[in-house]
Amino acid sequence: MPDTRWPSFLLNLSVRGHVLSPDLTSRLTSTRAGISGGDRSRRIEGDGKKTKKKREKQRKKTTTQRTSMAVDMRLPAIRKPVSLSVSAFDRKDLVVPGDVITTDTGFMRGHGTYVDEDKLTASVAGEVQRVDKLICVRPLKTRFNGEVGDVVVGRITEVQQKRWKVETNSRLDSVLLLSSVNLPGGELRRRSAEDELTMREYLQEGDLISAEVQSVFSDGALSLHTRSLKYGKLGQGVLVQLSPSLIKRQKTHFHNLPCGASIILGNNGFVWLYPTPGQQEEEAGGFYTSLEPVSLSDREVISRLRNCLLALATHKVLLYDTSVLYCYESSLQHQVKDILKPEVMEEIVMLTQQKLLEQEG
Repeated sequence: MPDTRWPSFLLNLSVRGHVLSPDLTSRLTSTRAGISGGDRSRRIEGDGKKTKKKREKQRKKTTTQRTSMAVDMRLPAIRKPVSLSVSAFDRKDLVVPGDVITTDTGFMRGHGTYVDEDKLTASVAGEVQRVDKLICVRPLKTRFNGEVGDVVVGRITEVQQKRWKVETNSRLDSVLLLSSVNLPGGELRRRSAEDELTMREYLQEGDLISAEVQSVFSDGALSLHTRSLKYGKLGQGVLVQLSPSLIKRQKTHFHNLPCGASIILGNNGFVWLYPTPGQQEEEAGGFYTSLEPVSLSDREVISRLRNCLLALATHKVLLYDTSVLYCYESSLQHQVKDILKPEVMEEIVMLTQQKLLEQEG
């Protein structure tokens, strides 16, 4: 690129009709070369400084990334010897597809079974259930098949005309009719058009509720109701979604644990953990939700219970109030964040199973 400071026409410039002398021409040429060389050297020096700064910045960034990467390394731990009876592993009520349940022809075939050469055989993997002469297999992993009287925990997904759609982990969305809820204040009257217009003030999309299965429609959808004061809108707490087959059917699914928290074991696999409430106002009609700050100790207890539920579900242990409480007591010697580590989880679950066997034995 030519130097703009000393244009080339100056070299052949005539002054008053005289051509510049060769001596002056050579000096102009050398001066232009010196200026060009100086600019080039300064440009190279500047580029070198920029490259050096860029490399230094990149080096610092790489060092920061290396120091910010956390690596969780754990040394092998000695497992505590825990003795379990053989019956915990050799269970006759668990079958896989193709297993022969019985060869007695006096039993009736139920869901999850078929007859092959006069032998009642399982068609799904699950637990064998006998009711008088009826034999069926309850699948271990399936959607929730509700029955009348089941306690469920669900989430409102849609507000429709005189009804709410509720997600309850079943094949179809459940239905909660406006006539099947308690009005705020516990009023007993027919629902009017004003009640229909104010449905979102009672329940709106995203709200969690506890309810009971009132009936089952012909297509398998569930009809819910919250007419009792123990049902209704849920406030502050933690929702844990597990398999419905792990929830043990009991007379009551509402438990106030002695550790300071309460639990709702929904038959649909949704478990709700929340701080044990005080005296609830009866005038709330099932829509009272406490918005007071939850103390740190209560949050820690709820977090520990949540991790205990996940540990029991991972090892396919039935969930009910006794098993959850035993697991909570077995986990007290560990921190909350360590409960989900594989070796700690296995130790806690083994201790829980041992306590359950001692209680049964």
